[in-house]
Amino acid sequence: MMKITHLLFTTGILLGMLTLSSCVDDDNDANRLYPNALVTVKEAADETVYFQLDENTTLLPVNITSHPFGSKEVRALVNYDEVDDPSQVYDKAVKVNWIDSIRTKPMAPNLGEENDEVYGNDPVEVVADWVTIAEDGYLTLRFRTMWSHQGITHYVNLIPTNNPDNPYEVEFRHDANGDVSGRVGDGLVAFRLDQLPDTEGETVKLKLKWKSFHTDKSAEFDYRTRAATPATSAIAAERSVIPLQ
Repeated sequence: MMKITHLLFTTGILLGMLTLSSCVDDDNDANRLYPNALVTVKEAADETVYFQLDENTTLLPVNITSHPFGSKEVRALVNYDEVDDPSQVYDKAVKVNWIDSIRTKPMAPNLGEENDEVYGNDPVEVVADWVTIAEDGYLTLRFRTMWSHQGITHYVNLIPTNNPDNPYEVEFRHDANGDVSGRVGDGLVAFRLDQLPDTEGETVKLKLKWKSFHTDKSAEFDYRTRAATPATSAIAAERSVIPLQ
């Protein structure tokens, strides 16, 4: 199980945005407070840093000359503006105003009867918004849970259910580490789906299961195995903002 040292809490971000928005003088500055894209940060074979915006669109960040996350491939929230600079082999050239990585990690193995002990079974709510999406070989989730602000580490993992009738069925697991009271906060995490069977270019339904605060729930996402890219294959355990593991 992989350690998450931070979990990005949307409540804190929104409070910061509200505070900052009172200080901005125009709409352009205000718009830069918010992310306008969810991307995968990649590095080409020639060490060029670029962003995968969706399954088909790549962005060249002209004001980033070295990898911001140590050559690790991560999902990230970014605020950018399109520019007229040459985009080389990429679809668009952009200027990055800010970028913040999302905790990015591989799937964990299904341990059968040991799943509850190892991965926990504490409830969460998966939030249906624009960052909860399956794309570019990742499942990115915004989720909601209770936390006490006491620095207690939580754990999140994605495991295959090993359903013989559906190899594209996965389960989100949360271990609150006893931290089950306090206030509600939202977190972001992304999981690499390369352990799932290759869809061979077809789009299939990826079924996500989780335990909510009231009942077991599920949702489906359109999913297609990521095409090969010149990006590095390393997966990073990068930032977020509540103690997670």
